[in-house]
Amino acid sequence: MKIAVISYSLTGNNDALAACIAKELSAEQIKISTRKSMNNGAIMLDMLFGRTPRSQPGPEIMDKFDLILFFGPIWMGQVASPLRAYLQYLKKSPKRYGFLSISGGADGDNPKLRGELLKRAGAAPVLLLDQHIADLLPTDQKPERKDTSAYTITPAEAERLTNKAVEVIRNTF
Repeated sequence: MKIAVISYSLTGNNDALAACIAKELSAEQIKISTRKSMNNGAIMLDMLFGRTPRSQPGPEIMDKFDLILFFGPIWMGQVASPLRAYLQYLKKSPKRYGFLSISGGADGDNPKLRGELLKRAGAAPVLLLDQHIADLLPTDQKPERKDTSAYTITPAEAERLTNKAVEVIRNTF
């Protein structure tokens, strides 16, 4: 089975996790970038107006793979906008896919994530792992958004999350 690990990361956390998992699965990692830089203003407008920024490489890169594992943050309870074109491409060219994320979590879980992925891709993911940075922080106080958005996962955390994710992936496929 030929696996693609497609990642978008504004802070580097999702790319770091994707790289570890791609290595462990002997999969090809494809990093997504946007033509225009993303900032808080662009993110807010994308989320409010449902915009999909132009990303590189194009989504047709997925054609040569049997399984696609997407890695990206959750912004305002939604999939990061740079991944939208790739999910929409799956409507025309269906493939099995999974979605893995490490993002803030200061505001709690993302209960609508599975439904959003189903709507955007035309099919539900065969795997969904939504890891929150808030769960990695000390539990002596409730983390705030500023704490989670500035956090960078450590190599040890990336390895621990990789082991957890790879176990789930291998049991699923």
